[in-house]
Amino acid sequence: MAIDPGYTCSRCGEHHAELPMGYSTMAPDVWDASLESDPDSMLSSDQCIVRHEHYFIKGLIEIPVSGSPEPFSWGVWISLSRENFGRALDRWQTPGRESEPPYFGWLSTELGLYSPRTTNLKTNAHTRAIGLRPRIELEPTDHPLAVEQRTGITLDRVREIAEAVLHGDDGTTG
Repeated sequence: MAIDPGYTCSRCGEHHAELPMGYSTMAPDVWDASLESDPDSMLSSDQCIVRHEHYFIKGLIEIPVSGSPEPFSWGVWISLSRENFGRALDRWQTPGRESEPPYFGWLSTELGLYSPRTTNLKTNAHTRAIGLRPRIELEPTDHPLAVEQRTGITLDRVREIAEAVLHGDDGTTG
Protein backbone atom coordinates (compact mmCIF):
# COMPACT_ATOMS: atom_id res chain seq x y z
CA MET A 1 0.00 0.00 0.00
CA ALA A 2 1.43 3.36 -1.03
CA ILE A 3 1.77 6.10 1.55
CA ASP A 4 -0.23 9.20 0.66
CA PRO A 5 2.33 12.02 0.30
CA GLY A 6 -0.36 14.64 0.80
CA TYR A 7 -2.03 15.93 3.90
CA THR A 8 -5.40 17.09 5.11
CA CYS A 9 -5.21 20.65 6.41
CA SER A 10 -6.31 20.97 10.02
CA ARG A 11 -7.43 24.56 9.35
CA CYS A 12 -9.59 24.25 6.24
CA GLY A 13 -10.19 20.49 6.12
CA GLU A 14 -9.07 20.22 2.49
CA HIS A 15 -6.77 17.50 1.27
CA HIS A 16 -3.65 18.75 -0.50
CA ALA A 17 -1.93 16.41 -2.95
CA GLU A 18 1.58 16.93 -1.66
CA LEU A 19 3.41 18.21 1.37
CA PRO A 20 5.84 20.95 0.29
CA MET A 21 9.35 20.39 1.60
CA GLY A 22 10.39 24.00 1.24
CA TYR A 23 9.46 27.61 0.65
CA SER A 24 11.37 30.47 -0.83
CA THR A 25 11.29 34.25 -0.84
CA MET A 26 11.71 36.27 -4.00
CA ALA A 27 13.89 39.06 -2.58
CA PRO A 28 15.58 40.24 0.61
CA ASP A 29 13.28 42.08 2.99
CA VAL A 30 14.82 45.45 2.12
CA TRP A 31 13.96 45.09 -1.58
CA ASP A 32 11.19 47.35 -2.80
CA ALA A 33 9.57 47.43 -6.25
CA SER A 34 10.67 51.06 -6.63
CA LEU A 35 14.28 49.80 -6.79
CA GLU A 36 13.61 48.07 -10.13
CA SER A 37 14.23 51.35 -11.95
CA ASP A 38 17.28 52.29 -9.85
CA PRO A 39 20.44 51.86 -11.97
CA ASP A 40 22.43 51.12 -8.78
CA SER A 41 20.15 48.25 -7.77
CA MET A 42 19.45 44.82 -9.23
CA LEU A 43 17.57 41.67 -8.33
CA SER A 44 18.12 38.29 -9.95
CA SER A 45 17.07 34.86 -8.77
CA ASP A 46 20.37 34.47 -6.87
CA GLN A 47 21.85 37.93 -6.19
CA CYS A 48 20.65 41.35 -5.18
CA ILE A 49 22.27 44.77 -4.90
CA VAL A 50 20.50 47.71 -3.28
CA ARG A 51 21.85 51.15 -4.25
CA HIS A 52 25.41 49.78 -4.47
CA GLU A 53 25.36 49.79 -0.65
CA HIS A 54 23.85 46.42 0.31
CA TYR A 55 24.72 43.06 -1.22
CA PHE A 56 22.78 39.81 -0.92
CA ILE A 57 22.86 36.23 -2.12
CA LYS A 58 20.13 33.62 -1.93
CA GLY A 59 20.71 30.30 -0.24
CA LEU A 60 18.97 27.47 1.57
CA ILE A 61 18.56 26.87 5.25
CA GLU A 62 18.19 23.10 5.23
CA ILE A 63 16.53 21.34 8.14
CA PRO A 64 16.68 17.55 8.56
CA VAL A 65 13.24 15.89 8.70
CA SER A 66 12.91 12.68 10.68
CA GLY A 67 11.49 9.94 8.50
CA SER A 68 12.36 11.74 5.26
CA PRO A 69 15.47 11.45 3.09
CA GLU A 70 14.81 15.01 1.89
CA PRO A 71 15.44 18.01 4.15
CA PHE A 72 12.95 20.83 4.56
CA SER A 73 14.39 24.08 3.20
CA TRP A 74 13.83 27.78 3.50
CA GLY A 75 15.05 29.77 0.47
CA VAL A 76 16.39 32.91 2.14
CA TRP A 77 18.60 35.90 1.48
CA ILE A 78 21.68 36.88 3.43
CA SER A 79 23.62 40.11 3.28
CA LEU A 80 27.32 39.92 2.53
CA SER A 81 30.08 42.47 2.74
CA ARG A 82 30.91 44.13 -0.57
CA GLU A 83 34.19 42.16 -0.67
CA ASN A 84 32.58 38.77 -0.04
CA PHE A 85 29.78 39.51 -2.49
CA GLY A 86 32.36 40.36 -5.17
CA ARG A 87 34.33 37.19 -4.41
CA ALA A 88 31.18 35.03 -4.53
CA LEU A 89 30.09 36.67 -7.79
CA ASP A 90 33.55 36.18 -9.36
CA ARG A 91 33.34 32.45 -8.59
CA TRP A 92 29.60 31.95 -9.25
CA GLN A 93 30.20 29.93 -12.44
CA THR A 94 33.65 28.56 -11.53
CA PRO A 95 34.02 24.78 -11.18
CA GLY A 96 35.34 23.90 -7.72
CA ARG A 97 33.71 26.92 -6.10
CA GLU A 98 32.45 24.62 -3.33
CA SER A 99 36.00 24.64 -1.89
CA GLU A 100 35.62 28.35 -1.06
CA PRO A 101 35.61 29.13 2.66
CA PRO A 102 32.16 30.12 3.95
CA TYR A 103 31.02 33.73 3.66
CA PHE A 104 29.75 35.43 6.82
CA GLY A 105 26.42 37.19 6.44
CA TRP A 106 23.27 38.36 8.16
CA LEU A 107 19.93 36.70 7.50
CA SER A 108 17.86 39.22 5.52
CA THR A 109 14.58 37.31 5.37
CA GLU A 110 11.94 37.49 8.05
CA LEU A 111 10.28 34.11 8.59
CA GLY A 112 7.18 35.02 10.57
CA LEU A 113 6.67 31.52 11.94
CA TYR A 114 9.56 32.07 14.33
CA SER A 115 9.86 34.23 17.40
CA PRO A 116 12.00 36.13 18.05
CA ARG A 117 12.55 37.61 14.58
CA THR A 118 14.83 35.86 12.11
CA THR A 119 16.13 39.03 10.44
CA ASN A 120 19.79 39.67 11.29
CA LEU A 121 20.61 36.22 12.62
CA LYS A 122 24.30 35.48 12.02
CA THR A 123 24.99 33.05 9.18
CA ASN A 124 27.69 31.41 7.11
CA ALA A 125 27.03 30.73 3.44
CA HIS A 126 28.68 27.53 2.20
CA THR A 127 29.08 27.59 -1.56
CA ARG A 128 28.20 24.35 -3.34
CA ALA A 129 28.73 23.01 -6.84
CA ILE A 130 27.56 25.13 -9.78
CA GLY A 131 23.78 25.00 -10.07
CA LEU A 132 23.19 24.50 -6.34
CA ARG A 133 22.26 27.33 -4.04
CA PRO A 134 24.61 27.97 -1.12
CA ARG A 135 23.82 26.16 2.13
CA ILE A 136 23.09 28.70 4.83
CA GLU A 137 24.31 27.70 8.27
CA LEU A 138 22.88 29.64 11.19
CA GLU A 139 25.02 30.52 14.18
CA PRO A 140 24.30 27.76 16.75
CA THR A 141 22.18 29.76 19.19
CA ASP A 142 18.97 28.96 21.06
CA HIS A 143 16.86 30.72 18.39
CA PRO A 144 14.09 28.26 17.36
CA LEU A 145 15.18 28.29 13.70
CA ALA A 146 18.80 27.55 14.64
CA VAL A 147 17.64 24.77 16.97
CA GLU A 148 15.54 23.24 14.18
CA GLN A 149 18.50 23.35 11.81
CA ARG A 150 20.68 21.54 14.35
CA THR A 151 18.20 19.01 15.72
CA GLY A 152 15.76 18.51 12.86
CA ILE A 153 11.97 18.54 12.70
CA THR A 154 9.17 16.01 12.27
CA LEU A 155 6.80 15.63 9.33
CA ASP A 156 4.10 17.03 11.65
CA ARG A 157 6.14 20.23 11.93
CA VAL A 158 6.44 20.34 8.12
CA ARG A 159 2.63 20.09 7.95
CA GLU A 160 2.29 22.92 10.52
CA ILE A 161 4.55 25.10 8.36
CA ALA A 162 2.58 24.18 5.21
CA GLU A 163 -0.71 25.14 6.87
CA ALA A 164 0.69 28.46 8.09
CA VAL A 165 2.05 29.30 4.63
CA LEU A 166 -1.15 28.16 2.89
CA HIS A 167 -3.31 30.33 5.12
CA GLY A 168 -1.02 33.36 4.93
CA ASP A 169 -0.09 33.66 8.57
CA ASP A 170 3.56 32.75 8.16
CA GLY A 171 4.83 36.31 7.73
CA THR A 172 6.98 35.41 4.71
CA THR A 173 6.93 37.36 1.49
CA GLY A 174 6.60 35.66 -1.88
